[in-house]
Amino acid sequence: MAGMADMGMDSPLLSERSRVFERADPHAVSTYVNQHVGPHCIRLPRYGHPEAYLNHRKFASLDLCRISYGGDVRVMSPALENVFHLQILLRGHCLWRRGREERLLTPGGLLLINPDEPVDLAYSADCEKFILKLPTRLLESVCDEQRWQRPSEGVRFLDHHYQLLALEGFAGLLAMVCQEAESNEPMLRVQEHYSQIVASKLLTLMHTNVSREALSSQAASFERIAEYINANLKQDICSEQLAQQASMSLRSLYALFERNARTTPKLYIRQQKLERIRASLSDPDCKVRNITELAMDYGFVHLGRFSEHYKSLFGELPSDTLKRRL
Repeated sequence: MAGMADMGMDSPLLSERSRVFERADPHAVSTYVNQHVGPHCIRLPRYGHPEAYLNHRKFASLDLCRISYGGDVRVMSPALENVFHLQILLRGHCLWRRGREERLLTPGGLLLINPDEPVDLAYSADCEKFILKLPTRLLESVCDEQRWQRPSEGVRFLDHHYQLLALEGFAGLLAMVCQEAESNEPMLRVQEHYSQIVASKLLTLMHTNVSREALSSQAASFERIAEYINANLKQDICSEQLAQQASMSLRSLYALFERNARTTPKLYIRQQKLERIRASLSDPDCKVRNITELAMDYGFVHLGRFSEHYKSLFGELPSDTLKRRL
């Protein structure tokens, strides 16, 4: 299988030391990929006997995969669930489809697929790819550690297509990751460190729905603090923590909330939690196993008080809201 020299990289993305399949049945390779990289199905041409290759390494919470099916193959998946796929075309070409939109990937092209997006890819017979699987929790943990603001619905990449060599330093980083993955003496702490760097790089270099401007990076406005609260409603946010993140005194925080919301930070946060719960209870498309579990998700451990607060705000019990949508 061809290397990465034509793409300007000094070392390949996974060498033959990581070989799992060679000249194998594509369906056997697909079964392995389903177990380690992501759920999908493949459609092969009716004629011929394609021979597939696969290199694979587990790297902390990441999966590194280099794959060639050896034939004109269509790869489909309804959604990847809780993982992101970064795919780099090494050889051949690959047609990406989403609805009426189509994009032809050529060597050096990079495709980023979000967890909830369907996959529909047509590989050429000589297509070879490098695939990086990242769990959603890794990108979320990087956002939380850096105090970047991520929407409550989760991290999403807003652009799907890039050129690898146009992403400053990323090609070299992937090469180092693959080299470390193939080390004779792998060190988990080193792998975890590299994984964090990869996730940080992606969030920095690519267009996402994450605001990398920390809450305390400038004089915090009420709107920015409210955005932070709404993005972290399932967390236990206290007034002291909020003041620290906003780089202001507790007294200034209280004054800011009094001017803008006519209430205290604690009561504002509780109201936002209750409104989010009411929206879930009212939405027929939102799966709610039971009210108790939903309330505890948002930090209400005293269920009697939760019901009192809910009725005081909305004039009805949570059970009444749920019954009305059924």
